[in-house]
Amino acid sequence: MRRDRQRLSDILEALDWIARAISGRTETEFLADETLCYAVSQKMTIIGEAVSRLSPELTTRHKSVPWPDIVALRNILVHEYFGIYWPLVWQTAADHAPALRVEVAEILRTEPIE
Repeated sequence: MRRDRQRLSDILEALDWIARAISGRTETEFLADETLCYAVSQKMTIIGEAVSRLSPELTTRHKSVPWPDIVALRNILVHEYFGIYWPLVWQTAADHAPALRVEVAEILRTEPIE
């Protein structure tokens, strides 16, 4: 069974992939590249799945992280497949993912977790 530390590492890995994938691109370029859109959404799904499996103790200690919103986006990406609003995926990748990366890295650095 994967533990919190492994799941947080999975989240960081996916966030780093997203950052590399969209680096130097504009929203217009992102939206025009269907393959990239779906690849980024897959990484966001992985992030949401990992977040949904973090222990309640960990997520409760770090309430500043929008854990429920991350899981909600995962649910939209998985269940509303044909209704995905791609500008929201871009905004999440470009604006919110870097901040999440900082928060998750800090949790990994400071938390005595397995």
